Amino acid sequence: MTDDVLHRIAEALERISPPPYATPAIDGAEAFVWHTAPDCLQPVGKVNRVPVGLLIGIDRARDTLVENTRQFARGFPANNVLLWGARGMGKSSLVKAAHAAVLAEVPALKLVEIQREDLPSIGRLLALLRDAPARFILFCDDLSFDHDDQHYKSLKAILDGGVEGRPDNVIFYATSNRRHLMPRDMIENERGSAINPSEATEEKVSLSDRFGLWLGFHPCNQDQFLAMIRGYCDALGIEIDDATLRAEAIEWQQTRGSRSGRVAWQYVTDLAGRRGVTINLEPPV
Repeated sequence: MTDDVLHRIAEALERISPPPYATPAIDGAEAFVWHTAPDCLQPVGKVNRVPVGLLIGIDRARDTLVENTRQFARGFPANNVLLWGARGMGKSSLVKAAHAAVLAEVPALKLVEIQREDLPSIGRLLALLRDAPARFILFCDDLSFDHDDQHYKSLKAILDGGVEGRPDNVIFYATSNRRHLMPRDMIENERGSAINPSEATEEKVSLSDRFGLWLGFHPCNQDQFLAMIRGYCDALGIEIDDATLRAEAIEWQQTRGSRSGRVAWQYVTDLAGRRGVTINLEPPV
């Protein structure tokens, strides 16, 4: 093959290759979403969140996460955090609210959302953020792993750091409905069929142990449910007496068959519509 042919091949490959990634203006936004193919940090103009004071019934988790976030933002040691438990109880909302609460104190604190399917690219993201002039919370919502899912291995790049180590300016927060990030039947099936049951799931189950903080979220009781609704009504300026609120809210949760912060918000949305009140808050998730 002649030099001319090789040169033309090289030029063709250069034309079809993706353009080099340009480091974004970190100061241009307080939150970003990580995308791949090509790699980029997309700035978020307005973060979907509620004030931390409106997250009722999760006081211990709220205070712990805000303090951990504050330590990290100020450059002190802090833990990676797994927020696990009942659906609709404000796990994702708390992460975003804690970021906002500490952001008022430390403007250089950034929130970066990463999708579970993009975890294999986490090494490239860490390399990008390592020397950036800010501190970053990497946030993965609804994290879990199913049968034959190998994405959990990529997560160890954050939690364990590998040879190079996790950058000092990066911390990882994840939410999940599963405490061990994998379904119970998967744990039992692998233990039952393995030659050495104690080792069959150790690698996957121990992944959750690598989070320094576990914050559990449990279904709320009726008083907490009503307090959530009252808090939203007061914040939105919806006038309703306690007796009417109680009767309607209980009927609403009975039709849904559950109580949670999400169900409380859905009732408030319906109530605001009936009362002609505009909602100026983002829904909790």
